[in-house]
Amino acid sequence: MNQTLMLETRNLRLCVAQRVLLDACDWTVFAGECWCVLGQNGAGKSTLLRTLAGLREVDGGQIYLQQRALSEWRLDALAKQRAFLPQQRVDAFSYRAIDTVLSARHPYHESHYWDSDVDVEVAMQALALLDVAALAQRDVRSLSGGERQRVAIAALMAQDTPLLLLDEPASALDLAHQVSCMRLLSSACAEKNKSVIMVSHDLNLSYRIATHVLLMMPDATYLSGRKEEVMTAEHVSACLGHPIKTVIHEDQWIFLPQ
Repeated sequence: MNQTLMLETRNLRLCVAQRVLLDACDWTVFAGECWCVLGQNGAGKSTLLRTLAGLREVDGGQIYLQQRALSEWRLDALAKQRAFLPQQRVDAFSYRAIDTVLSARHPYHESHYWDSDVDVEVAMQALALLDVAALAQRDVRSLSGGERQRVAIAALMAQDTPLLLLDEPASALDLAHQVSCMRLLSSACAEKNKSVIMVSHDLNLSYRIATHVLLMMPDATYLSGRKEEVMTAEHVSACLGHPIKTVIHEDQWIFLPQ
């Protein structure tokens, strides 16, 4: 395992109103690891991702990105280190899909104002990876939910950061694109040494591609570690508040609600 430390939380505390979502969280993420965050609705998964992205203040403790306090990063520098895919988005204006992806290249425009040939090439490659290159000239508001999601993921990939934060990336995708998207994220970790932290509700797909799991428990505690050790039927049942059983089929673990 690559021992380059990508992200670390020390005594992290997250709250919404008077409710504690996560308390005393000491967590480390290394380069090349693919993490899945699991928890019930309202457990704080999206809040955690937004906090890791630097889009909200911590309620206690500290977050370190590459061993430097997240609060000390300039926004322009941070945009080259982490990319964030929110769960929802609103397209208020008419943009082509290619322009949406090219917007993710803005952190690299220090020496030029307009998109360069390299930017366009990177954007088109990202669209092709997500099987939406043919939609490059389409208005994003005319796309289906799944097509728009794949354009958003393409923008995330085009930003080309070492840390990817994704909130339910496969939720709007059909089965074939769910699998291809997850494989893309897995290969980004295995082949490009990126770190992925994603929220998902699909236990089986998550187990197939993740190397590690963070369970956000109902009592604001957490469990974290390699998926084989943490993502057990007992732990997942307690996390999700519903009994889960596991079966093995052709060397694959399958999670089934009882």
